[in-house]
Amino acid sequence: MTRDEAYAMMTEWTKSENLQRHMLAVESAMVEYARKYNEDEELWAVVGLLHDMDYEKHPTAEEHPYVAVKYLQEIGVSEEITHAILAHAPYTGVEPINLMEKVLLAVDELCGFITACVYVRPSRSILDLKPKSVKKKMKSIGFSRAVNREDITNGAALLGVTLDEHIQTVIDGMSRVAHEIGLQGEL
Repeated sequence: MTRDEAYAMMTEWTKSENLQRHMLAVESAMVEYARKYNEDEELWAVVGLLHDMDYEKHPTAEEHPYVAVKYLQEIGVSEEITHAILAHAPYTGVEPINLMEKVLLAVDELCGFITACVYVRPSRSILDLKPKSVKKKMKSIGFSRAVNREDITNGAALLGVTLDEHIQTVIDGMSRVAHEIGLQGEL
């Protein structure tokens, strides 16, 4: 599956602009890590784009990401992609095995948290966001309560990088698509 095919599928399955932006953010973080580790950027982009494709219509743990995975298997998408999508949701019991799966698990919550951090910045831009600002917000229990901070710190540990490095890598990836995901600030 190509990135363009994955993008078309994501927009067909997901009408929520915020959820589409989240998947684009995860895609950009995946690509940033693929570049860092000299991996297949297009494959990692596809996984980032499709990881939550069924979430809008099937948000429960009983259905997400199983509905998407079943559909992707039916149309012949590789097990490499479907296993990664299953592994990004810890409640599935599917453990991330390879680096791509570990990165997806590591960046998913962090992308959402970084987005929330940008929304409260005076600049409303990711382009001036620093890891220390994100870490400071992580300490605030009342800020973006739905985001699991443990998943973020565990993600960095899973990748064998510091939390600062992990946050900066995701910021760098998301900055490349800041305009697309609404995090470029005031124009």
